[in-house]
Amino acid sequence: MTLQTGITSVPWFPRVFPFALYMAFIALGSGISYLGDYLPALKSFDSIDQFVLYPIKTLVVAAALFALWKSYDEFEFQWLRHVGTLLSALVVGVVVFVLWINMDWPFATAGTPEGFNPYDPANPLPAWLSIIFRLAGAALVVPIFEELFWRSFILRYLINPDFTKVHLGSFTWMSFAASSVLFGLEHHLWLAGIMAGVFYNALLYRTKSLAACIVAHGVTNLLLGLYVLKTGQWQFW
Repeated sequence: MTLQTGITSVPWFPRVFPFALYMAFIALGSGISYLGDYLPALKSFDSIDQFVLYPIKTLVVAAALFALWKSYDEFEFQWLRHVGTLLSALVVGVVVFVLWINMDWPFATAGTPEGFNPYDPANPLPAWLSIIFRLAGAALVVPIFEELFWRSFILRYLINPDFTKVHLGSFTWMSFAASSVLFGLEHHLWLAGIMAGVFYNALLYRTKSLAACIVAHGVTNLLLGLYVLKTGQWQFW
């Protein structure tokens, strides 16, 4: 099933909608959690958010990407057959991960990090299901819709609002700096986010391949998830 009529045929919509949908779920979770401070009946929502809402938003956004898939002409996965492009993507993914876990500085964090420990010895099945969804969402779904939004749409839109006329990987200092900072501010660890934005942008400039950015982003998120599970550094989740 594809959505190719009406607003879905407008070039910006397929690149913005999955990102906006994901952010709407985050806003919903934050809003209900905030109301829990005033309505005790909602106090238990924090666990519901992690064990129920996160899998739902992952599946819903994945479904949106699938439905809009034919709208995306910028993936060009054949570039990953080039050893240099694939190697660049893997290296960038690993470098961003290493820097990310070493940039947890007090001034570089937007408030107190909220950790999420899914383990519950009395009820392990929900914990493992949550872990599977979180790893799959972070490594497979998030890189696709974020790269579509930031590297395919925003980076080009900042050069020309008629962004389809801008070649993928076109460079201007303003678009490079602004998109890197905005990408960072989307994340709780904003300084690490800016660093990641710089590296992913640079990778796009070098390879002209959005697929390479998706792979790099996925590698970073997968390694970060595995690191969190191994070390218990839940603030990175």
